[in-house]
Order: sequence, then structure tokens, then C-alpha cells
Amino acid sequence: MFEYIDTHAHLEMPDFNKDRDGVITQMQKENIGVITIGTDRKSSFQAVELAKKYENVFATVGFHPVDAGEEFVGSDFLELVKNKKVVAIGECGLDFFRLKGEFKIESEKTNLPAGRQEENFIRQIDFAVKNDLPIVVHCRDAHTEVIEILEEKRIIYGEKLKGVIHFFSGGIEEAKKYLDLGFYFSFGGVITFVNDYDEVLKFVPLERIMSETDAPFVAPVPYRGQRNNPLFIKEVVKKIAEIRENNLDKVKEILVQNATTAFSLINK
Repeated sequence: MFEYIDTHAHLEMPDFNKDRDGVITQMQKENIGVITIGTDRKSSFQAVELAKKYENVFATVGFHPVDAGEEFVGSDFLELVKNKKVVAIGECGLDFFRLKGEFKIESEKTNLPAGRQEENFIRQIDFAVKNDLPIVVHCRDAHTEVIEILEEKRIIYGEKLKGVIHFFSGGIEEAKKYLDLGFYFSFGGVITFVNDYDEVLKFVPLERIMSETDAPFVAPVPYRGQRNNPLFIKEVVKKIAEIRENNLDKVKEILVQNATTAFSLINK
């Protein structure tokens, strides 16, 4: 059992080209597991290769709503999902906000229209259910639309539809709807330097919360301004415990249990 699990990072990105092996080796020493997230065809394959190489690394495959810029075709990923280290589909979802400022990913943005984003999201939901995998949902400025799609799919698939809302940015009303759908919520470094998420973090049951870094983006305090790193997951977990006024050891244990359950990490 890991001591910490970073449920959302991007170790395949060029930001880690100089020290990727060293970072992962240090994570192994500190008993930290990580799920590295596919955002397009190339990064999905890279994520799986990393997961195959390291025992403490797992992978997702899929198309980010903004990054991919092409139609998701499930057959292209069939061989990848056969690998037991692939634990989810995504990150998929809807993003109706042009990333800017601190949260800007320094790469060419496709900015797919809403209709194409929705098509890709629905295709990935169907593919995930067909392959008995959860989805990792990216949602920005689109909670109404994401919830509507998930509610429609829940009617069709029931509890076979499962997953996590990554970097949750909604309020309590949105959280209630995602809870009714059976979804988990992950929170990252932003909670260490703004108070916008405090109330929803207190509202959501601890058994539905997971921790993430979204590395290399949005480093937590006290590492602001640096490249984010899955090793910094400790700061996120510590802040979750502080905001909720929960015992840190209890929070650490339950967050790991949540990730293990949500992504079926046992015996992977």
C-alpha cells in the first residue's frame, strides 16, 4: 500500500525530460504512487510506457477536450487498455474556457468547438464503460453540460458509469449532483493558496476525495513558481486535512483507499 497517491500528473510531458527517472525513483523511495494522464494519442502511449517501466506508475489514455484536436476512436486504444496498468479513460470532458495566466499550458491550443468536445467526451464515456474503466473528467466552465451528459449516461449505464472530477472547480450544488452520480473529486495545489475550495472540501465526504498535483502545473505552497512535482502531493494532502480539521494520518489513509478503490489499483 502506498503512503500517498497522486491521482493526476503528466510525467510524460517534456517538463520532466531532464529528470523524469530521478523523480520517479525518489517517489518510489517515499512510497508515492502516481497516475500519469494521457491527453492525446501520443501522450497516452507515452503514459502507458512509463507505467510499464515503473511499479509505482499507472496510466490513463484518452483525449483532453482542448489538447487532442481530433476525433476519439476507441479502436485506436484497444491494445492500450488491455494493459493492466491502464486504470482509466481520460482526461476527457469539456473546457469552455481558454486557459490563460498561471494555468496556461505552454503548447499550441486547438480550442475545439463545444460540439466536437461533447462528441469526444461521449465517445470516451462509452469506451470506458465498455472496457469497465472509470473516466477522469476535465471540466472548466461547463459543469451544467458535463452533468447533463453524465446524468443521461447514468440512466443507460447505471453504476457502470464511474470516475472522478479532476481539479474540481464547482460549488456545493454541483458537488451534490456529482455525488448523486457516484463520482469522486480530486483536489490539487491550488487549495494551498486560495480559499475558494474550502467550503466544498468540507462538504464532500472524505470517502469521495482524492489528491492530485496536476504536475507540472500549479505547484502548491511552499513551492509556488516552481515546476510542480508528484513529490509535492504531501502538501496537498496536508492542506486537505487542515481545511477539513481532520487527523492527517486518517486523511492520508482514506485518500489512498479512495484512489485504490476508484482505480482498482489492487494487484495492478
